[in-house]
Amino acid sequence: MSVQNTVGLKPSARRELVLSEDNLEDFARGAAFLGTGGGGDPYLGRLMAKNAIREFGSPRILGVDELSDDATVAFVAMIGAPTVLCEKGASGDDIDCAVQELSAQIGRPIDALMPGEIGGFNSTLPVVAAARLGLPLVDVDGMGRAFPSIAMVVMNFEGISACPFVLVDDHLNKVVVKADTAQRTEDISRSIAVQMGMSCLSAGYAMSGAEVKRATVHNTLSAALQIGEAIREGRKAGDPLKALIRVLETHPIYGFAQEVFSGKITDLRRETTKGFSVGNCRIEAFDGAGCMADVQFQNENLVVLVDGVVKAIVPDLIIIVDAETAEPIPTEALRYGQRVSVIAVAAPDALKTPQALAHVHPRCFGLDFEFTPIEVLAGAARA
Repeated sequence: MSVQNTVGLKPSARRELVLSEDNLEDFARGAAFLGTGGGGDPYLGRLMAKNAIREFGSPRILGVDELSDDATVAFVAMIGAPTVLCEKGASGDDIDCAVQELSAQIGRPIDALMPGEIGGFNSTLPVVAAARLGLPLVDVDGMGRAFPSIAMVVMNFEGISACPFVLVDDHLNKVVVKADTAQRTEDISRSIAVQMGMSCLSAGYAMSGAEVKRATVHNTLSAALQIGEAIREGRKAGDPLKALIRVLETHPIYGFAQEVFSGKITDLRRETTKGFSVGNCRIEAFDGAGCMADVQFQNENLVVLVDGVVKAIVPDLIIIVDAETAEPIPTEALRYGQRVSVIAVAAPDALKTPQALAHVHPRCFGLDFEFTPIEVLAGAARA
């Protein structure tokens, strides 16, 4: 059901980004890459987005300059374990219900939607929501990657409340969380998600256009599409990894990337616990020299160690891709024997401020390491 609303939008001379059936595969692939192993199954998300676009048409994609300061924008996301989402998708009605309930809670219409994170299913889910509800989608997200917590977003770092925060399950049961902090909202919502079958739809962080402009990572939908296109074009040229790294090194959001390891997966530990998919992936080098890499993850990849030495760590991005095709591999799709490369990418600047690191420092994930940017680690290795 459409709830078309154009209040608070401004005309723009910006070249309009269009997401259609023709480029959804590129977009989903790029979003899966930025998802750093998490964010949910990109294939499932692409199928849902494709169906929504066929039925309702492509949603309009807005740049932040097209938002009036008094526009109302909200994020939509799946909360839970990506391993569960593979078997328990969204119906569409649950997405509509979450957004409509949030609108009722704040007492005003939602003018536009945005992704909470630009990763996997959680980047295509807002496309579905925007198409179904007849709302525009803003070319921003909350972190420029994926993280396992709704408190790990720039909006929270900048003091914007997550609440009211709406959770809806596949039976359209709904819960509205009103908590004093984003972390408390995360803890309560995670417990509810477990009771809702380890996966549910959410809507929250209702904010003004002015807040979107200062407290989100801009142009990340465009970035996902550019990354997906680079991988596709790189395959045609015979070197997708090189094409991928080239576009990331010159990108205004990221600006640095490198391959830190390549080899074959020889061991994999993964379990679903407390609403997260957690574990460790061990990779043995191709050259037979006995070098080993360990990638630890909590929904998303958190740290890569080569023979016990940190090569990249959160909040920088760590992505496991197919060694031949550069196809991003979500944590739930990792398998013994896969031949992979591990790519490290510099995090957006908004994730490296003191207020951001209070929420996304390695110790926030239980890792006993300091954060050292990938650029510094790479320089030390060369020295």
